[in-house]
Amino acid sequence: MDEPLHPSSLSEILDRTAEIYRSRFPVFFGIAVLPTAMLTLFASIAFLLILRVAPGAGSSSIMAGVFASIAGAVLFLIALPILLAATALANAAMSHAAARVYLGHPINIRGSYRAVWERGWRFIGLFVFETLVVWVAPFAAWSILLLFSAALATLAQSAGIGSGSLFILSALLAIAGLISYGFWMAIRISLAFPAAVVEQIGSWGALRRSALLTHGSRGRILLLFLLGVALNWILSMAIMLPLAFLVTLLPGAESPQHAQSSAMFTMAIIYGSAFAVQALTRPVYGIALILFYYDQRIRQEAFDIEWMMLKAGLVVPPPPQPQFQPGVAPPPVGEDRQQGEAIAAAAQTAAAPARVPAEVGVPEIPSGIPADPIPADPIPVHPAPRETTPRRNRSRATLRQVE
Repeated sequence: MDEPLHPSSLSEILDRTAEIYRSRFPVFFGIAVLPTAMLTLFASIAFLLILRVAPGAGSSSIMAGVFASIAGAVLFLIALPILLAATALANAAMSHAAARVYLGHPINIRGSYRAVWERGWRFIGLFVFETLVVWVAPFAAWSILLLFSAALATLAQSAGIGSGSLFILSALLAIAGLISYGFWMAIRISLAFPAAVVEQIGSWGALRRSALLTHGSRGRILLLFLLGVALNWILSMAIMLPLAFLVTLLPGAESPQHAQSSAMFTMAIIYGSAFAVQALTRPVYGIALILFYYDQRIRQEAFDIEWMMLKAGLVVPPPPQPQFQPGVAPPPVGEDRQQGEAIAAAAQTAAAPARVPAEVGVPEIPSGIPADPIPADPIPVHPAPRETTPRRNRSRATLRQVE
């Protein structure tokens, strides 16, 4: 990105998301197509099984139903891990590609997937945890509460106590509470994938980083999710309604002998349009969350100053951890002394234009951008700082001292 980094408002993030998506549409759409194509494949197989069983009658229909049930269970056990792995890798590849575009590097589909392939198990575990926390846990809690409420309603009815309205009210309150929990948890861990991809940290560390970075910006992320839901619904209606209208215009579609085929075809249109919309809208979330991730780092950790110093060659490497002997108290190191060491090291680095040795672990800026980066150059790793308090004033003071 040529323009300097700066804190962005929600409208600026949405504009930048649309700009990045439009400028790299084939790449982002190609990354998002993989999990959607696999989901469409398994859904088509299940749809063919339904068509195979539906026309039967009598004893043959019973046997076909049993066979279809067994085949459906086997298909589910095979499809579930494949879909989870494909979705996790697609989310990681989307974050990788969006981060590279944000920092001004070229991207491609193959390079994005290859960059996250080596740490694929980490991303799969992170996605499985997110699915369990955001979707499975509320659904399981809702099922338990529903069974418990139904049992209480049955006991109250047998005892002659009218509890219909109370049961409905408790069910509505439980649903509202679980939906609120799902949104809150989804927002809290929304930046876990960007943190895991950019900072190359584990799943638990990425979840902790997401909880810290989303602090103070959860309302904006919630608004992003609501806008995404509205966009998904609008696109689904725009695709599904014209196709369903065309089905009704087919000759013989309303006849009784073609009613079942028309219903099946309409169902295929509904699910097909939903899968197409999912492939179109998935990059919007991936790009926007990367922009939120960097925006929060700019606001909380002065990442824009660090990135400017990194490009200028003024990055201060982290001081090595001293090795103390057991039983010997470490010497006290105050904050003023740490700032002084940082300023001195920055001034020494500015005076000597030589490159920082590789063993200190400082990320390097590539001097040139290859025309076809396969395998893709990794995005610079920006590890999380040890402090969680804002460091913008200290970084600016350090930069003024160096200048």
